[in-house]
Amino acid sequence: MKKPRVHYMATLPDGTIKDSVTAGVPVSLAENVGQVLDHPTPCVNRWYDESPFSYFRTYHRLGEVLQDVWHWPARLFVVEPLGETGNWAPRHYRYRLLAHRIRVVEEIDAWQALGPYGREVGQLLTEDLADHASRWARDYDADPDDMERRIKFWRLTGARECNSGMNAEMWVSPFARDARCEAAAATVRRLAIDTALDRARTEGASSSAAHYAVRRAENLVHAVLLGERMGEYNLRPLRGTDLDPAPAHAAI
Repeated sequence: MKKPRVHYMATLPDGTIKDSVTAGVPVSLAENVGQVLDHPTPCVNRWYDESPFSYFRTYHRLGEVLQDVWHWPARLFVVEPLGETGNWAPRHYRYRLLAHRIRVVEEIDAWQALGPYGREVGQLLTEDLADHASRWARDYDADPDDMERRIKFWRLTGARECNSGMNAEMWVSPFARDARCEAAAATVRRLAIDTALDRARTEGASSSAAHYAVRRAENLVHAVLLGERMGEYNLRPLRGTDLDPAPAHAAI
């Protein structure tokens, strides 16, 4: 017997649905756990009304649930779509189910929206990435010419045990799609960019050093997000340890 699908919704940290706040009719899932919610402004032309908030958008893949939030931290809820449901085009929107009525079943750990390694991804973003970005920017500005040589070699040169950096970066999107966590990948990428750029600018790094730190940050969060799925052949260049100057490299 086929197991019923579990559906999820992500909210802002206060438990409200982001689109409902934008539309001026805030709906809180956090305040209605165990309750049935009717949509306050349901669309008439189901399901093709793209006003700010005209239906509940639920997902049955955890890694895609941030698609309507693009925000972290977030909160995550199990919901049950009730009554008539729909989708614009199931072939193209495979993980989404739209409804005008839901039951808020329970709140679950939000890190699950970031995939199987969500705990590690969250820790990297909130605790470690800014310090990494500082080091990367300092390394670049300490010897830009040497770093540019390293980057060129890393980007273009692969080996039997290690892909080239450019090719590894190109494989991130296909692997994220196959892992059904494209929304998670896009969300952590934006956060990584903001974190690295803010830290590099705060410390007065050159624009080239800031760009380098941003690229390292993007690749590292993708390496953690996709865990062992990509294999060491691609994970090693994404981690970028071969780019580190000799003393830092030797310490890893």
